[in-house]
Amino acid sequence: MKSLILVLLAMVVFTRCNTTTQTINTISPDGRIQVEVVESKGKVGYLVKFNNKIKIDTSFLGFDLQGQPSLSDNLSISGIEKSSFSETWEMPWGEQRVVENNYKQLVVKVQEKQALQRKFDIIFKVYNDGLGFRYAFPNQAGLDEVIIEEELTEFNLTGDHQVWWIPGDWDIYEHLYNNTSFSKIDALSKRNHPNLAQTFIPENAVNTPVTMKTKDGTYLSFHEADLTDYAGMTLLVDNKNLKMKSGLVDGPEGYAVKTKTPFITPWRTIQITDNAGDLIESNLIVNLNDPAEVEEIPWFKPMKYVGIWWEMHMGKSSWDVAAGKHGATTQNAKRHIDFAAANNIGGVLVEGWNTGWERWIGFPDREGVFDFVTPYPDYNLEEVVAYAKEKGVEIIMHHETSAAPRTYDQQLDTAYQLMKSLGIHSVKTGYVGPIIPEGVRHHGQWMVNHYNNVIDQGLKYEVAINAHEPIKATGRRRTYPNEIAREGLRGQEFNAWASDGGNPPSHLPTVAFTRMLAGPIDFTPGIFDIKFEEYKPNNQVNTTLAQQLALYVVIYSPIQMAADLIENYDKQPAFQFIRDVAVDWEQSKVIDGEVGDFVIIARQERDSENWFIGGITGDNSREVDLNFDFLKPDMEYDAIVYKDGQKAHWNDNPLGIEIETIKIKNIDSLKIKMVQGGGFAISLLANQ
Repeated sequence: MKSLILVLLAMVVFTRCNTTTQTINTISPDGRIQVEVVESKGKVGYLVKFNNKIKIDTSFLGFDLQGQPSLSDNLSISGIEKSSFSETWEMPWGEQRVVENNYKQLVVKVQEKQALQRKFDIIFKVYNDGLGFRYAFPNQAGLDEVIIEEELTEFNLTGDHQVWWIPGDWDIYEHLYNNTSFSKIDALSKRNHPNLAQTFIPENAVNTPVTMKTKDGTYLSFHEADLTDYAGMTLLVDNKNLKMKSGLVDGPEGYAVKTKTPFITPWRTIQITDNAGDLIESNLIVNLNDPAEVEEIPWFKPMKYVGIWWEMHMGKSSWDVAAGKHGATTQNAKRHIDFAAANNIGGVLVEGWNTGWERWIGFPDREGVFDFVTPYPDYNLEEVVAYAKEKGVEIIMHHETSAAPRTYDQQLDTAYQLMKSLGIHSVKTGYVGPIIPEGVRHHGQWMVNHYNNVIDQGLKYEVAINAHEPIKATGRRRTYPNEIAREGLRGQEFNAWASDGGNPPSHLPTVAFTRMLAGPIDFTPGIFDIKFEEYKPNNQVNTTLAQQLALYVVIYSPIQMAADLIENYDKQPAFQFIRDVAVDWEQSKVIDGEVGDFVIIARQERDSENWFIGGITGDNSREVDLNFDFLKPDMEYDAIVYKDGQKAHWNDNPLGIEIETIKIKNIDSLKIKMVQGGGFAISLLANQ
C-alpha cells in the first residue's frame, strides 16, 4: 500500500542583485535542518544548520574536468526550483515494512558567467534526519564527453569533532575503526589490514560512512547514495582547517570518471541527529534511491543459513581438492542440509565446490582459472540440490572471482542459467586480492559498473547477490531488491586468523553506527567455540557467547549465518535462540546506544507479534534497565532471556551464560548486566 502527495511546486527565476553574495534557503519538513545555498565571488556553496546552529559551514562545490578549466569559479546561480514530496513505500524485505519518504527539494541552476558558459544543477533533498545533494549535468554545447579528474565537494566542519573512521582505502573496507578527534586523523599511520598489502590509501583519506559527534552532542554521518556509473567517494581530510573534500577513486588512466552528458552523480549524504540511535533508524540512504524496478521478487525469502565455510578458516578442511582435505564434498553438504532441516534453518552455503581453487589468492595469472559451472569430482551439484529440495532447504551458490572480474563477466550468463535451471536463487560472490586488470581498483568506476552489472544479471535470472569484498552499500537495494547483503567490513573471519588478535570488543558497537548505516551486513555471527582450542589455539572471538546471539538482532541482514561448525551447536541450549530468531522485520527500534560503546535494538518479526532484542557492549561492562513499552498493550509474551553469566568475560570466561524464561508485558522492565565484550538476547514470543 502506497500513498503519494506532491505539493508546493514552484519555479523561481533567480534575479541577480547588485551584491556579491546571494543566499537561497530550504528547510526540512520539521524545520530543524536548514540548508542555505550561497553564491559568493564566483563560487557556489552551501551551509547546513541544525536546531539553528551551523553544523556544516560554507562549503564550496565544483569539478576539475580533463582538458578544460576548473568548473568551480566564475559561477552564478541562474534559477531555482522548490518542491515538497511525501510518500510511504514498502520494503519487500528489510529492517521495517513501511518507510516514510518525506522531504523538501531545492534545485539550484548554476552556469558559468563567461567563457564556456557550462552549466549544471545541484539538487538538494532535505529530510528530518539529514540531507542529500547531487549534481545533474544536462545536454549542452561543448560538453559532450566528460572526464572528471576530481569532484570538488567540500564539507567544512565547525569544530574538532570526535570521529569514528577507517582509512580511505581504494580496495577494501576491512579495517578496524579508529576513534580520534578530527584533527588527529592520520590514515596512513593507522593502516591495519594484516592480509592484503597491495591496497592503496591516499594520505589522510577516510572511507564512508564516517560518523562524528560534536561537543554539543549532535551526531553527523557522511556517506553517499545511489552509486551508479561513477567512482566511489573517499573523503580527503584537512586536519588543520577542519575540512573534508571528496576524493574520487582513480582508474588506471589517471582520472576518476568518464561519462557523457546528460548525467547525474551519486548523492552526497549527511545524516544529522541529536542521539546516536536515530542514525541507525534513519532511512535517508535508501530513500535517496529510485523505487524498485520490479514490484516483487518472490523467489527470494530472507533466511538463516549454515555452510561449508568456517571449517576452512579453522583449517579443518580446504577449499581445493589438492590440499587433501576438501570440504565441499557431496557427503559433507548433505550433513549440513540435514542439520539445517532439523533446526529451522533455510539454507546451506557450499564454498570450494567448483574447480580453480588451486590457483586463486596470490597467483598473478588468475584470469580464466575459476570455472563457475564445473564441480570438483567429489561434489555432485545436481544430487546435492535435489537432496536439499527434498528436505525443504535451499542451496546458496558460491562464486569466488579471485578479483578477476573479466573471467566472471565471461561466464555470468552460463553460471546464472545453471543456477536458475537448478532453482538456486542466491549467490555469495567474492573478490579477494588486487583487481585484474592492473590499476583497476575495487571502488573505481570500472568495478562499480561490474558489481552493478552482476546485480542486473541476477535480477534477470532470479538470483539474489551477497557480495564480499564489495563496493560500499549505497541504498540501491531499494531499486534492486536482489542486492540483499554484502561484507564490506572487517568481519568475523578475521577472528579466525588475524595476527593482530582479531576484532576487539569495541568493533561491533562501532560498526552498528558506521558501516551498518550503509546497508545490510553479512557478518556471519553465531560462533560458539570461541577459543578455537582444537584448531586455532592462538586465535579466538573477542566476545561472550551471549553477544554472539545478540548479533542476530543488532547487525542487520536478511540472511544470517549460523557460522560455526555445526557440531559445535550440539547439545547447546543457547542454540535455541538461533532456531527462533527472525530475519525479516515489521519494525525496528533502537532502545539505547552510544557509538563504539554499546547498542540495544528491538525488532518485530514480520507478519507476527513476536519481538527479538539484542544488546552488545564493548570495552565497558554496564547494567541496563530495559523497558518493554514498545510491546502491544494487554498482550503477554513468553520471554527467553540469554544473558552473560555472573562471572562471564569475553576473554576469561566467554561461555558463561544464563538462560531464563519469564513472562513479560509492555508495562514491565528488566535489569540486565552486560560484561565487557558481552551482551544479551531476548526472544519475546507472543501468547495469542
